[in-house]
Amino acid sequence: MGYLNFDKSLLSNLEESLSKEMLRTNKSGAYHCTTIIGCNTRKYHGLLTIPIKEFGGDNHVLLSSFDETVVQHGAEFNLGIHKYGGDYYSPKGHKYMREFSCEVVPYCIYRVGGVILSKEKVFISHENRILIKYTLLDAHSPTTLRFRPFLAFRSVNSLCVENSTANTSYQQVNSGISMCMYQGYPNLFMQFNKSVDFISSPNWNRGIEYPKDQERGYAYKEDLFVPGYFEVPIKKGESIIFSAGISEVDVEKLDGIYKSEIAIRTSRSDSFHCLKNSAQQFFNRKSPEELYLLAGYPWFKCRARDMFISLPGVSLAFDDLSGFEKIMATMQPDFYHLMKGEPLERDVLEMEDPDVLLWVVWALQEYAKEAGEEKMWSMYGALLKDIIDFIVNQRHPNLFLHDNGLLYVNGWEKAMTWMNTTFNGRPITPRSGYVVEINALWYNALCFASELTGKNGESFLSDRLQTLAEKTKDSFNATFWNGVYLYDFVDGMNRNQEVRPNMIFAVSLPYSPLDSKQRKSIVDITTKELLTSKGLRSLSPKSSSYRGSCEGSQVDRDFSAFQGAVWPWLMGAYVEAYLRIYKASGVSFAQRSLIGFEEEMYQNCIGSISEMYDGNPPFKGRGGVSFAMNVAEILRIQKVLNNFTR
Repeated sequence: MGYLNFDKSLLSNLEESLSKEMLRTNKSGAYHCTTIIGCNTRKYHGLLTIPIKEFGGDNHVLLSSFDETVVQHGAEFNLGIHKYGGDYYSPKGHKYMREFSCEVVPYCIYRVGGVILSKEKVFISHENRILIKYTLLDAHSPTTLRFRPFLAFRSVNSLCVENSTANTSYQQVNSGISMCMYQGYPNLFMQFNKSVDFISSPNWNRGIEYPKDQERGYAYKEDLFVPGYFEVPIKKGESIIFSAGISEVDVEKLDGIYKSEIAIRTSRSDSFHCLKNSAQQFFNRKSPEELYLLAGYPWFKCRARDMFISLPGVSLAFDDLSGFEKIMATMQPDFYHLMKGEPLERDVLEMEDPDVLLWVVWALQEYAKEAGEEKMWSMYGALLKDIIDFIVNQRHPNLFLHDNGLLYVNGWEKAMTWMNTTFNGRPITPRSGYVVEINALWYNALCFASELTGKNGESFLSDRLQTLAEKTKDSFNATFWNGVYLYDFVDGMNRNQEVRPNMIFAVSLPYSPLDSKQRKSIVDITTKELLTSKGLRSLSPKSSSYRGSCEGSQVDRDFSAFQGAVWPWLMGAYVEAYLRIYKASGVSFAQRSLIGFEEEMYQNCIGSISEMYDGNPPFKGRGGVSFAMNVAEILRIQKVLNNFTR
């Protein structure tokens, strides 16, 4: 039995099966996402969802689902499933499912009487095309398969309603049809590797419901267009491949294309390989020269901070230097556009946020650990110096170097850190002035740059940076240390005393401005008040502002996100900090603290990690189903632990 395997008893239990989602991407922004039984429960779900440049690069669902029907002796057995009003599901194809696994590709087996049918799905890399392979494993009578496509042609942020403006006509193509329901969309080509009959029977399937959107307080009902159905006979032992894509395919090559894609897949045989596969899905190649990281799925775009926090974990954690270097090559021109005050070229959000370049420096440190300082210096030494110079010379519009060596950020009117939810345009968790992790990152960057410039013959610059680092260190302690832990931010007389996880970076980073006693005190209070089995809470439960559950309306969820919600990505910094304090004696505890992510491989989006979790047990997953920073940091810290025990 495979690692990610679910049996009939779970699949037939809708309460269990509908909570488990699966995700596949083409590594260029397109994706397929649904539940393991194929019932879409979000408007973001779809069989073929692609970014469309003409619509601002936003994702659009073209093909929502593809329902199968087994026909024998004139009797029809429908394998699809949709939710309608009154908690009514139809058809109830999940009752025929005997097994679902996801070790290599999504694979399920249906049994209808004497018919045993398998289904496998694979997304073609860097192409907007998904293939579904059906194999008739057993049958004692002539068998026909019937397929109904449910078309949406809409943004992932909207819903489809029956209308008279939709173009419901179709064109015959080789072994299939093509359709384009609205102007501006690409044609959707639906083809088979075997000659099929298409029977036109246009119909709007009305009132499909998405319970996840209903829970979140969004509109949740839509109408999908079914143009008719495909019909094809199938023999025992025969396989049929269906293709849905935005260009016509040579159907005779479908079998070879399918086999080629299967050959490059990595087996999800354990949690590490699950997360490795998940990490690769965040890569977004927009052209042969441009490679980015998406912040997550299903609704995220490329965000600068997320990209550079995630970059070491999704590349260096399994020795992929080239992936790291390609993303740096893509983004480096925009670093300089930003530092020169010029318009940015790349479609990456939040590049101007004040901590982004400091996270870039941290990513370069991680690269130096893997590739060596000499290679890092030869490739990125000039960039490192230019970033430091940019900050020191006060050229960032919202990052001010004060005489005390600390960096000041104005964050009252606009969210400027990773705690960035807003309400009515203003930050829900405002953090302004001297922000603790920004200044920890700044001290770390100064020390790193000072050490490398000194090693590379630039002693004058090295001494200047070291002098500034010493001033920053003294001011950091005088400003943030309250005798037990660190203030989260300080702005004039406003000293934020809430116990938050951001102070852990002052311990975890390679260069810390704190002494050993201070570092231990921070790790201990973090362990006591913030640590959970799914990461660190964003706020201590002892705070009067603490919210232990991220549910309710959009506003309720936004207010909870940084007032107690658990964020898995912070475990990277926490475990690293713990090991710096307790060294080898802390390895066992650090390893145990990550066990909770093993069970996450079977929950929510199987094989990945959700965006955040409730602050209270049982720590239910919330937000995006697959989040890059979380996957990346768990991968990175697992490698740190492996290296520590060698």
